[in-house]
Amino acid sequence: MDKLRIFTGNANRELTEKICKFLKIELGKAKVSKFSDGEIQVEIEESVRGMDTFLVQPTCPPVSHNLMEVLIMLDALKRASAARITVVIPYYGYARQDRKVVPRTSISARLVANLITMAGASRILAMDLHAGQIQGFFDIPVDHLYALPVQLEYLNKIGGEVVIVSPDAGGVERARELGKRMNSSLAIIDKRREKANVSKVMHIIGNVENKVAIILDDMIDTGGTIVQAAEAIIQDGARAVYACCTHPVLSGNAVERIANSSLTELVVTNTIPLSEEAKKVTKIKVLDVSPILGEAIKRIYRAESVSSLFV
Repeated sequence: MDKLRIFTGNANRELTEKICKFLKIELGKAKVSKFSDGEIQVEIEESVRGMDTFLVQPTCPPVSHNLMEVLIMLDALKRASAARITVVIPYYGYARQDRKVVPRTSISARLVANLITMAGASRILAMDLHAGQIQGFFDIPVDHLYALPVQLEYLNKIGGEVVIVSPDAGGVERARELGKRMNSSLAIIDKRREKANVSKVMHIIGNVENKVAIILDDMIDTGGTIVQAAEAIIQDGARAVYACCTHPVLSGNAVERIANSSLTELVVTNTIPLSEEAKKVTKIKVLDVSPILGEAIKRIYRAESVSSLFV
């Protein structure tokens, strides 16, 4: 793989290093620094002329800063004559703004897609997008990966009769797929959201009594929905409640909420780096998705099928 180069910004360098270790290649040399006023400066410190380059960067908090790093690094790689630039986005920020819920609002997920495309991206590699239609916001090829194989391997170790719980109607398809693979039943949380980041669990559709419940979601932000759902499920007679998500955003006092909640364990992946506070919480378990990302990068480089990873 002598024409393959992988670069990263400052958002999740540890994940990129693990991807490079999986692929047995060196991490590309790039200097991503700031001027005293916060302006981002990027310098690619090796030749990428004619190379198949991959830029790995989740647009996690601080979202806007990490997004700007992606755009500026893209521009630097393009001006350095890279043959192809694939942007690997383990976590796609602004994904929740994928439609106009109320009048006179921005569809920011589409705007970000336009920015990345115009900055010079040739291809996108993303993991567990908040909404599948975001793939259609790009006018370039998009490969959509899932953390499900890694999650499934871990969750299969949980004993007892399991029920997979979707935290809302939008996550039913994701929960159904996991339930099918674990041969488990399905339940749905019916909730009402009064405003952004504030939700109230109303009731549970499905039977959770005397079962081990696994709440499955793509991301956990403030933790309000998951914590309220866990309490409601316990009240309905479940023996234990686990939560599983791909992207641990964990903003505000989410870590404290989870630590003091009814959850037995929260299973997340390393698409987003955990804060020091979150690392101290013993009930938060982190799974490594670098092998999936690394294998996908290798297959894209070799022009092989990516979708066959999830058959």
